[in-house]
Amino acid sequence: MEGVAGPEAANNSAVAASMVSLLSLGVPGNPVTALLIGALIIHGVQPGPMLMTQHPDIFWGVIASMYIGNFMLLILNLPLMSIWVQFLRIPYYILFPVIFLLCVIGSYSANLNMFDVWVMIGFGILGFLLRKRNYELAPFALALVLGPILEQSLRQSLIMVHQNPMDFFVRPIAVSLLTLTLILFILIVLSEWRKSRAFMPVLKGKGDEM
Repeated sequence: MEGVAGPEAANNSAVAASMVSLLSLGVPGNPVTALLIGALIIHGVQPGPMLMTQHPDIFWGVIASMYIGNFMLLILNLPLMSIWVQFLRIPYYILFPVIFLLCVIGSYSANLNMFDVWVMIGFGILGFLLRKRNYELAPFALALVLGPILEQSLRQSLIMVHQNPMDFFVRPIAVSLLTLTLILFILIVLSEWRKSRAFMPVLKGKGDEM
């Protein structure tokens, strides 16, 4: 029981922590909050420091929903755990068509447009190919949400500096942020390179054994 309760408690705490950055700064911490911030922006709600004063109903509604959701999960999980486990016994050839049908209905019902269905299928195939190549899908979801915000901020910044991008390299705050971004990028590349070098001897040893 401890082995199940520990990861589940860590998962719940990570969700709550990501909601803090979403509601206070407007920065999503994982793919779930990225989708949530995208939904809020579509409805004209900009998450950030002013969310509590401009949209208090949404802010406190999200807080209340987290309490109510955890309480409902406690009620549903304890007595119905044996029933939920039975869903894992459903064969894949039955489960996949049902999920695909629900996705098609959901994408079509949003705008009553078949083009949305083809877009959904196209991105599904793209996600399948990326997963086969071991690409992480979380950065794509974050980029989909943060991309328009980044473009809007970049346009505003260029207007402030009279369309001269070289001003970004002389202002202290901009230089500090660009330098920090470059350092993080280099550290990530070096970390992945070291992992690949450490993994290559293992693969080579297995190849020699075969």
